[in-house]
Amino acid sequence: MRGGTGRVDPAERGRTRIADRVVAKIAAQAAKEAVDERPDDAAPPRATVAVHNDTARVRVSLDLTYPCDIGRQCGSVRRRVTERVRALAGMEVPEVAVQVERLHPSGAGTAPQGSIR
Repeated sequence: MRGGTGRVDPAERGRTRIADRVVAKIAAQAAKEAVDERPDDAAPPRATVAVHNDTARVRVSLDLTYPCDIGRQCGSVRRRVTERVRALAGMEVPEVAVQVERLHPSGAGTAPQGSIR
């Protein structure tokens, strides 16, 4: 403690801990923001995290519209999740695993019968 001012040195203060489920919600929202076009009947993105110290390892599961550039979409999700978790939770994110649960055909039901090969 410093002199008689009643102020506590930063090194002696408490520490804020952000719950894993909060980081998971941040990651899921970031994944939702990163996807160009979400299918109408798609489940919202889901995220699980493992936090150790100030580092979060994230796994995101989501649905995508097909056809799309799946690699680009997954890269966009990784970048956005990393940026948002770092900005909002103050954590480093060395790993974001993206799992595509389901591909939803765009314009499903609009192709005439027998024209798909």
